Amino acid sequence: MPKTYQAKHHLWLSITFASFAIDDEDIKSKLYDFSLIAFRHMKWLGTEILSNGNDYNYDRNMQLYRRESSFEVLKALVEEITNIQELYPKNVLGDRIKTDDKYLLDYLNQLLADEKNNKQITAFNMERKWDESDLDQEQTDALTLFLFAESYKEYELILVYAYMQARTDDVLQFNIFQDLVDESHFHLKCFGNMMAKLGILALPRELHEMTYKVDDLQKFIVDGIAEEEAAKEMCKELSESIKDEKLSKFFDFINYQENYHIELMKKLLK
Repeated sequence: MPKTYQAKHHLWLSITFASFAIDDEDIKSKLYDFSLIAFRHMKWLGTEILSNGNDYNYDRNMQLYRRESSFEVLKALVEEITNIQELYPKNVLGDRIKTDDKYLLDYLNQLLADEKNNKQITAFNMERKWDESDLDQEQTDALTLFLFAESYKEYELILVYAYMQARTDDVLQFNIFQDLVDESHFHLKCFGNMMAKLGILALPRELHEMTYKVDDLQKFIVDGIAEEEAAKEMCKELSESIKDEKLSKFFDFINYQENYHIELMKKLLK
């Protein structure tokens, strides 16, 4: 089962980053919806593993290959989804996951049957051009560094909070962890799509198990609040340095969301 969990982790990332890479808004939206379903599969598989007295981790063995066209992205997804089927458990959960995957495969094959859906992929071209505004070199560099740092942070937070949520019987902790996971999904989506627009889409680095195996919850929360404060400052600095009103408002928006994350984490301290 841990092998299944790792493969599902890979598939969740593959679907998520495929949604970032593809420009077509309808396909992008549907793929992202499927990525959230894949994440729920991860959660359910993890719960089953724990209920059987076993454990799982977030080890990865995957790469995000640079694709040149939408069909290259979609064909790779079809292959990955097809290959994972034999790993699913032979029970009600496995049947549910297979049914979801079949529906996704049907959707992908429908897209592949229509050549009009095959568009150029620019998410990996490294051009670092923001089409919506003429950012200078300094602003582009600041935005690039922010997106790499924060996309990793949001990926990390999704997995860390999900790991802790799966191991708590406290209702308050469970609900707060769920809120924080949901918020980080949204932030990762925002930052991933921005990276794709700049042509710098890349996977976040792998998590070390020391990141998510938490022995001291109080220390973890205190450190987490400090990280959120630092993220707020990064958003504030970026908002002030980028001379684009739309981008500045976006980072102000993210900044105020970080404020509430801090309040949620303070509830855990109480």
